[in-house]
Amino acid sequence: MKVIVVGAGIVGAACAFHAASAGLDVTVLDRGPVGAGTTSRGEGNILLSDKEPGPELELARLSRRLWDEAGEEVGASAIEWEAKGGLVVAGTPASLTALHAFAERQAAAGVRTVRVDRPADLEPHSAPGLPGGVHYPQDAQVQPVLAAAALLRAAVRHGARTHTGEAAAAVTGAGGRITGVRTADGAVLTADAVVNAAGTWGGEVGRRLGAPVEILPRRGFVLVTEPLPPMIRHKVYSADYVANVASDEAGLETSCVVEGTRAGTILIGASRERVGFDTTMNPAVVAVLAARACRLFPFLRDVHLIRAYRGFRPYCPDHLPVVGPDPRVPGVLHACGHEGAGIGLAPGTGALITAHLLGRPWRGADPAAHRGLLPDRFLTTGGVPT
Repeated sequence: MKVIVVGAGIVGAACAFHAASAGLDVTVLDRGPVGAGTTSRGEGNILLSDKEPGPELELARLSRRLWDEAGEEVGASAIEWEAKGGLVVAGTPASLTALHAFAERQAAAGVRTVRVDRPADLEPHSAPGLPGGVHYPQDAQVQPVLAAAALLRAAVRHGARTHTGEAAAAVTGAGGRITGVRTADGAVLTADAVVNAAGTWGGEVGRRLGAPVEILPRRGFVLVTEPLPPMIRHKVYSADYVANVASDEAGLETSCVVEGTRAGTILIGASRERVGFDTTMNPAVVAVLAARACRLFPFLRDVHLIRAYRGFRPYCPDHLPVVGPDPRVPGVLHACGHEGAGIGLAPGTGALITAHLLGRPWRGADPAAHRGLLPDRFLTTGGVPT
């Protein structure tokens, strides 16, 4: 079977890796370099801690196991793998009660959770007096662009081909079925299936494939400090982060997310706002994020920021990624809409896409657990948004 994957970010790379590993004939097509879109604008988080029980958490659990396997093949050092764990902290007794209830639901779904009475026991430099939190030992981190590149190199070793700098301009088809993709320079690449893994541009690519899905850009900022000795041991974030991720609000929302990197820098987030593809730097957002981080880790008041970057998360209105075959156009599969969770969810997405291509369940995965991610969920609720 010939498969074209549109998108060379982390999700497209994972789809190519799993499909090529299964023996499929894979070509990856992207208008830009590897990992140049949303993948290059994220923190590299692999999280179970921020997901409610349901299809996305099940995809995250599958992905977490597959990240371990991918690390063995590509080399953990090549992707800067850190199984650091996460620490979610509450700012008030009421938010702690809500956090404990959330963690109990996750634990019932198979996530490892540990109540923390004194966050300073895990993070000695955190602010005193925090009422408590929850430790998530399974949370991890990679360097996202390195991870995408490593997965694509592994896919190439399994026979895949990559075409970067070539946009998918149109599709070719016969009898209502996709038979290939025409690039912007006029070349035609034949295929039995096309995977839409175009990230924030998944909506546009879906339209070109005749299978539109509503993928919207949600802008976010990340701050980067000067390199420091190790000061922060885990990914640490405030309990309101989960609510902000799930929010439908279009306006600016911020929550406190702080973590160190292997290079010594500290990454600070997170903001979310729907402003289209507006790339304008907003100093007010930077100031809010910095202030929140300093309240959680007071030592940061004496640390210099060296840069701030922003990017667009591919947001789907029901807050779930779209993963699987589109029932309207045979041969089209979607792997997009992961918002800020694409790094963590990429391996599981690639595995499920490969299972659909092969026509059989992925090993060890229950198809029913991932049923809620299929594109046809829109068709049962009044039609796919365009």
